[in-house]
Amino acid sequence: MKLQPIESRASDIHVEPFEDRVRIRFRIDGVLSTALTLPQNLHSAVITRIKILSDLKIDETRLAQDGRFSTRIGERKIDFRVSTFPTKNGEKTVMRILDPLTGKIDLPDLGLDGRALEIVEKAMAKPFGSILITGPTGSGKSTTLAGMLKRMNTEDVNIVTLEDPIEYFVDGVNQSQVHEEIGYTFASGLRHILRQDPDIIMVGEIRDRETAALATQAALTGHIVLSTLHTNDAIGVVPRLIDMGVEKYLIPPTLNVAAAQRLLRRLCPTCKLEAKANAGEEKIINDALNDMPEDYQQEFFSKSGYQIFKPNIKNPCKECGGKAFKGRIAIFEMLEMTDEFEKIILGTLSEAAMRQEGKRQGMIVMFQDGILKVLKGVVSLEELLEVAQAGDSA
Repeated sequence: MKLQPIESRASDIHVEPFEDRVRIRFRIDGVLSTALTLPQNLHSAVITRIKILSDLKIDETRLAQDGRFSTRIGERKIDFRVSTFPTKNGEKTVMRILDPLTGKIDLPDLGLDGRALEIVEKAMAKPFGSILITGPTGSGKSTTLAGMLKRMNTEDVNIVTLEDPIEYFVDGVNQSQVHEEIGYTFASGLRHILRQDPDIIMVGEIRDRETAALATQAALTGHIVLSTLHTNDAIGVVPRLIDMGVEKYLIPPTLNVAAAQRLLRRLCPTCKLEAKANAGEEKIINDALNDMPEDYQQEFFSKSGYQIFKPNIKNPCKECGGKAFKGRIAIFEMLEMTDEFEKIILGTLSEAAMRQEGKRQGMIVMFQDGILKVLKGVVSLEELLEVAQAGDSA
């Protein structure tokens, strides 16, 4: 059961007991599907084996438990993060697959390119300040942070992280996991990190006012701080920080970049189907391009229509395992702190004014980034419309 999900590029394995069977499902490219079904009488043996590997209490079936184990598949050491959960038919178990190769992906492979990549590289090269990634759970924020750490991980810097849990082990980086049950929280851990002579600090998530205050202070006093938040878009990071108690005047000098992202399924490059965009699709594309800077319009605008790609649902190939999609890619938007944004933040702090200023500065929002990836044949327009809408953000 360990080899098949790895070969299928699954991110999670679900073991679900029912009265008459045990359902095994894999989450591949964000979508759950049944991989196999086992007889109900095998459930106990399967769960017991997982618990032994994860060093969990075998006889405890009434409480949820968390654990972790590793195994070697070929030359790779794969980590499995295990969560058991009591249900009326027995313990449901979910195993998150943490493949070290995922944590070693470079930023362009994640979908960060062009102007957005330039903004991030500029922010990472600064001597201090924060880079905050925002998005819902499962939008790839941790993978993006890992990609940034990969680029910044050199012999002459001290990188310390505080994570819950540690998802990707990075050689040369000092990684620490919070344990809230014993009082080792993001806030308390961050206080100790500041005594560790750090150059770069990565905090898995800014969850509360205390962590927000400490992260802001760290960014103000000569450290690069990487972290995540939960907001709908990049501009929403500013009011969110203020809601968490950060003073307005501290945001412009400490926030280098706020980035928002979502994940889309990549079209299978082998079996994807080319088609001419219909009138409705063409209007969506043109409307998005018309709001972009002129250089993007010159590169992508076409008076004769657009050739776009769609998933080959009816006849997918073996390369994608019959799914018509293969892997995922992120769409991004970047708010880079400027003097103009600083004036708005210190003045009226109007989100509408920030969006208008972002548009004036040529800010590419997530939907527009998605349109560019549609025109490059990486994702389908249908997939983009399910994840982001034309009216989102700036």
